[in-house]
Amino acid sequence: MSYEQADRTADRRRRAGRVLLGGLQTRILTKNFAAGLSVVNAIGAAAEQMSHHPDLDLRYTHVDVRLTSHDEGAVTNRDVRLARVISSIAADAGARLEASNVSRLELALDTPAGESIPPFWAAVLAMEHLSCPDIGDELRDPADVLPTVWFQTSGSEEPRQRWHLDIWVDPAQVQPRIDAALAAGGTLVSDAEAPSFWVLADPEGNRACLCTWQSRG
Repeated sequence: MSYEQADRTADRRRRAGRVLLGGLQTRILTKNFAAGLSVVNAIGAAAEQMSHHPDLDLRYTHVDVRLTSHDEGAVTNRDVRLARVISSIAADAGARLEASNVSRLELALDTPAGESIPPFWAAVLAMEHLSCPDIGDELRDPADVLPTVWFQTSGSEEPRQRWHLDIWVDPAQVQPRIDAALAAGGTLVSDAEAPSFWVLADPEGNRACLCTWQSRG
């Protein structure tokens, strides 16, 4: 696939939702819980018919939808097709899609003890410890409720930060969030890896990364 084709594919997916950490996500704003439940039931029926199933999170005034093809470990055309059906379901229900502010959170532990640390965190968090060339070394919640925890090799010099947050957002949300963080007293530590990620720090130096799908495999 050429870069131009990849850009067009990514644009189609963004119109159906936001590509965040291997999934296509959107939020359906509903009037109340009953309206949201009706939307969930309609999505469930469509998913059964298409034999492709989303993750749904029903709240009082919205339904969060995440689509991913688990056999591919990525967003595929199956997800895009179902996302379009879901968009039609939402429109028919008088609900509004709001995908720009959805995000996905990961926790990263910077440690020089990458081999000995993960089993402890897997035990206390009751997560699966996965390690392979494609995903590195990380913990995943089998129920996909808790954020993924991954481990980044660091030095042992003190003082040093041990934990940092990776917040996955739509590219259009990066600059507004940076501006808000700077206005709140934070600093932009590095944009050397942009548009893949930007490193920010709070007034005490605690760091977080704003991450996007851009410039990744």
